[in-house]
Amino acid sequence: MHIAVNTRFLLPGDHLEGIGRFSYETLSHLVAQHPEVTFHFLFDRPYDARYLLGPNVVPHVLFPPARHPFLYVAWFEGAVARWLARHQPAAFLSLDGHTTLNTRVPRVTVMHDLAFEHFPLDVGLLQRKYYHWFMPRFARASEHVVAVSEATKADIAKTYSIPVSKISVAYNAPAAFFRPQAEEAQRETRRRFSHGQPYFLFVGALQPRKNLGNLLRAFDSFKTTGGPAVAHAQLLIVGRKAWKAGPILTAYQQMRHQADVHFTGRVADPELAALYAAARSTVYVPYFEGFGIPIVEAQASGCPVLTSNLSSMPEVAGAGGAVLVDPNSTEDIAGGLTRLWFDADLSQQLVAQGHQNLSRFSWAASAEVLWAALTAVCK
Repeated sequence: MHIAVNTRFLLPGDHLEGIGRFSYETLSHLVAQHPEVTFHFLFDRPYDARYLLGPNVVPHVLFPPARHPFLYVAWFEGAVARWLARHQPAAFLSLDGHTTLNTRVPRVTVMHDLAFEHFPLDVGLLQRKYYHWFMPRFARASEHVVAVSEATKADIAKTYSIPVSKISVAYNAPAAFFRPQAEEAQRETRRRFSHGQPYFLFVGALQPRKNLGNLLRAFDSFKTTGGPAVAHAQLLIVGRKAWKAGPILTAYQQMRHQADVHFTGRVADPELAALYAAARSTVYVPYFEGFGIPIVEAQASGCPVLTSNLSSMPEVAGAGGAVLVDPNSTEDIAGGLTRLWFDADLSQQLVAQGHQNLSRFSWAASAEVLWAALTAVCK
């Protein structure tokens, strides 16, 4: 059997973000579990050899690089469609929500969220027009859709009027390198990143949906009302500057306790693992998420979690696995920070519940969901 896979998010570099991480982890298991299958990885640019995940992987570079709506169309409806027509694989697996409409090859498409449907102004005009035209058509044209949470499954079914029987769920999972670390290693991490002081940690790209403006205002309120007892508390923001980050930077510039906030940019995986393990708490309060992988990465690192009470995040955190707050209320977020700062018993309970919650998430299990979808559409 020959299966084509859209691997354009397997980008060179030290750190894979959400879709890239999902692609790498699930494909690593699929390739290893099914040596009888030839997987044709379709890249949109020169690839890193480490993404040739087994002897049964054949790489192909199809141009142009697809990082713009016009180029999305050229790549998916042009280059990919022509490749599929020429080679006629048994199925086309696309891991980033996009696929091609211009093929008769059976399609399995992973959709990570429909944030653009609910918050259209968070993306640029051209992206928005592309998404609103193509994404519902991609979902309906795919023989099977895979969502990354039950919340996202329900959203896809409702928003695009797709039968729930056509949608499976394959969760994200934390990478194996996220684990608790010894106190000495934690002290060294704090020395490097927070002047040796305890810190709250945010991990994610700087873009509107991550709700960093409210988090910064809440941290400022927590510092102001907490007085000397929270004087040493720091906030680390780990992630790249993405799009529409202006309001985030404005909120930062208006802070009274600006000096206690540190923007690290994106960091390599070993540093990210160390930052989770040494944090007082991970604070992750987007107003919408398809999954929310920092929640489980923190839990795997033995770090208490504060997250939003909306969309997929309570589902992912698990019962008792996080302090849940209203992301639209800076007062509620600040109250959550206060609870985590002062209540050591609560933090210990969250770590224990978070550890138990991790049993629900497995890249191997998610790869099996993808394989079941592929074999179903190939019949």
